[in-house]
Amino acid sequence: MSKDEFKKKKLINEFTKYIKGKNYSNLTLKSYIDDLYYFYSYVKKDELSIKENDVREYLTYLNEKEEKSTSVRRKISTLKTFYKFLYINNYMDKKDYPMTRIAVPKTEKRLPKFIYYNDLLEIINESSKTNDNVRDKLIIEMLYATGVRVSELVNIKINDIDFENKRIIVHGKGNKERVVYYGDYAKEVLEEYLSVHYRKDTEYLFVNSKGYKLTDRGVRYIIDKIMDKLSIKTHVTPHVLRHTFATDMLNNGCDIKVVQELLGHSSLRATEIYTHVTNERLKEVYYTYFPRQNKDE
Repeated sequence: MSKDEFKKKKLINEFTKYIKGKNYSNLTLKSYIDDLYYFYSYVKKDELSIKENDVREYLTYLNEKEEKSTSVRRKISTLKTFYKFLYINNYMDKKDYPMTRIAVPKTEKRLPKFIYYNDLLEIINESSKTNDNVRDKLIIEMLYATGVRVSELVNIKINDIDFENKRIIVHGKGNKERVVYYGDYAKEVLEEYLSVHYRKDTEYLFVNSKGYKLTDRGVRYIIDKIMDKLSIKTHVTPHVLRHTFATDMLNNGCDIKVVQELLGHSSLRATEIYTHVTNERLKEVYYTYFPRQNKDE
């Protein structure tokens, strides 16, 4: 099926209008459309002629291609959303609904990557040597000190910062506001940065060399350039610094519910994965230092 043929499908067009009205991000909208195109290019059938067996054959095809479980989950979730839309809007009968017994595969549990404090100090030290060293150092300090997402970092405005109490209002997922804090190290770099980089023509804290708001991609590029100079094996990203913040807070005795609030997690389950990281670290230390753990010694 060509993309032109795909776009002419009436029900897909109706569904596209529906999801556009949901205020999803452009990336989410693209994922829905790409997933549907991928499916119908494989099955080569019309929307209302799809049966459960067609979906199962498609799942087998995805497994044979060794697609990641996250990708398969998303593709199946897209089909479930699409066919639920068709059923609710009376485009099909319940007996023809093909997704009833299709299960979404479980996600692979992966422990979040983090770095040790000595590695963090190396990164901060290296950030002091870049062309825009004060800004780049502040980026690292703030990502670690606050645990914010990179999208939240680049959207911090000067007016969001309470300098006296060292706290920042950030706008997280769903535009939910929360308060995060930073320490004296970050405060010192922040004051230095503003003395050098403060601009009256923008309300945003982080700007690029042209004075425009820094982008997510721009922050990742800055960190990649810093990491190119170091021998740290972990692939450090803004999210790794967020993971490191959460892990270090828990390792130092912080209540998990406090970490949940600081990270902006709506569910405690999302935060609990960091307890697995800290438990793994405890296990590693135990088997390294406990004198009576190995009978052969």
